[in-house]
Amino acid sequence: MRPGAAASRGGTPSRAAGEERTLTSVAAGDRFEGERPEDLPRLWHITLSVSGEEAPLKEVRRALEQLAHDHPFLLTSRYANDHAEIRYWEEARDLHDAAAVALRLWGEHRQTAGLPPWEIVGLEVIDRQTYHQRVAEGYGPAPATPVGVHPF
Repeated sequence: MRPGAAASRGGTPSRAAGEERTLTSVAAGDRFEGERPEDLPRLWHITLSVSGEEAPLKEVRRALEQLAHDHPFLLTSRYANDHAEIRYWEEARDLHDAAAVALRLWGEHRQTAGLPPWEIVGLEVIDRQTYHQRVAEGYGPAPATPVGVHPF
């Protein structure tokens, strides 16, 4: 091996010190060899409902705003002093993965965001097509629903 070069653990030589790495991009929709369409991530619309004992409205709002900051894909949160509803998009391989992530959201962020000790009482996970179909038929949230944290 020449001075200044190192071998990676896989047995192929790595870059020499100071040598720049060439970056390549992958076009949207490109697949890796052997990857099937059902293996690719899809967008899922999540509605998570939580409730519990009353908490001061200002604290609930502040906690939901912190959650939105920590979880930037949060679209809308509505809240009262004893319940809240969170809507957002999740990217996942299938409904099971999206639901699993959604069911962990409240508990994993409870300490860091200061969320009330409420329990999850409802979860809806729908695919993007179903979401848009509902909105088009007038059943979904109004398209003009403001993004952010709002009281019920």
